[in-house]
Amino acid sequence: MLTPEMNAKAALRRDLLAARSELTTEQLSKAAHLLAGHLENLLLEVRPTTVAVYVPFGSEPGGPGMPGLVASLASKVIVPVLLPDKDLAWTGLDGGERLAPQAISQAELIIVPALAVDVTGYRLGRGGGSYDRALSRASSSALLVALLHDGEILAQVPHEPHDRKVHRALTPIGVTKLDR
Repeated sequence: MLTPEMNAKAALRRDLLAARSELTTEQLSKAAHLLAGHLENLLLEVRPTTVAVYVPFGSEPGGPGMPGLVASLASKVIVPVLLPDKDLAWTGLDGGERLAPQAISQAELIIVPALAVDVTGYRLGRGGGSYDRALSRASSSALLVALLHDGEILAQVPHEPHDRKVHRALTPIGVTKLDR
């Protein structure tokens, strides 16, 4: 049975994905360039040893060069591998050794995809629950960061008890520390 929160999430996802589909290649490229600068500054500020980072596809913020940028500034980078049950295992950026789902617990910085976040840090993903499960294994001291397009930080996003908050949102405009 769908709850009101689930229906609200689905409707918001549709709207956000429709807006992203309208972005041009030029707009996506410019956004990726600006996000790269903010991400580089964040990495230099935090100086993490291990970073978990997603590999952007389509209109997801960050662009194809984002994982390489992270790798140039962190000793160890792990990227997700989607498992048949929609959970996430991890591997190195080179796609080598497969790491267990618990590998995320070693990351000091976790960069997650999102369709939106709200000002309190609740994140709206694509709806599969993969990152909610993965973030439940993250260290409580890890810095959780969502990359977004401009206009995707909202006053409120629908959330459920299992949803995990992020600490910061990076958009082409800048870095937003979220109320926790």
